[in-house]
Amino acid sequence: MVPGGAGDEADRGALRGPAVRSLHVLFVIRHGRREVARCAVTTSPTATWVAQQLREAFPFESAPRFMVFDRDAIFTAGVPATLRSMQIEPTRTSYRSPWQNGVAERFVATARQELLEHVIALNEHHLRRLLDLFIDHYNQDRTHLALGKDSPLRRPVERRPDPTSDVIGLPRVGGLRRRYAWRRAA
Repeated sequence: MVPGGAGDEADRGALRGPAVRSLHVLFVIRHGRREVARCAVTTSPTATWVAQQLREAFPFESAPRFMVFDRDAIFTAGVPATLRSMQIEPTRTSYRSPWQNGVAERFVATARQELLEHVIALNEHHLRRLLDLFIDHYNQDRTHLALGKDSPLRRPVERRPDPTSDVIGLPRVGGLRRRYAWRRAA
C-alpha cells in the first residue's frame, strides 16, 4: 500500500525467446484495483523508452499521485524526472525488498504461471499479442480475492436466467484460460 493516497507500480522483466534474444516487458499496474494500465515490449529498453511508456500510460489528467518502482538500472534519473514533470511522486523500493512492490511482483508471477509457462513467445510482436490477450483476461475476467472475488474492471455477477440453464466455458487467451457464463438451455 502506498501511504498518502492512490499509487501505481511499475516493473520490468526479461524473457528469452527461441532465438535466444531477450525481450523486455515494462508494465504499469494501478494499485487500488490491480488493473494493468500499460504493458510494453522491446528488445532494447532505455530510460527514454521507459519515460515515453509512462507518458502514454497516463494521458491528460489520469496520473496517480505516486509511482512505486524497483531498483532496476533502467529507472535512471531521467525516469523520476519525467514522473515529477507529470506531478507524480516517484518512490523506489528498498534494495532486495520485492514485498514493497507486492502487487507488481504478484502480477509477474501470475503472468508467468498462467501464460508464459504454457507458450513460447516467438518474437516481440508475438509476445506483445499474447500479453495483450492475457491482460484483457486479467483486467476483465480474472477474479482476485483481495477485490472480493471481483475483477479489476468490475465484472458483473450474472444471475442464472432460468433453472434449466447450463454453464459454458468461453475461451480466453487462445484457449489457455476460460470465462464461465450461463447459457439458456435449448
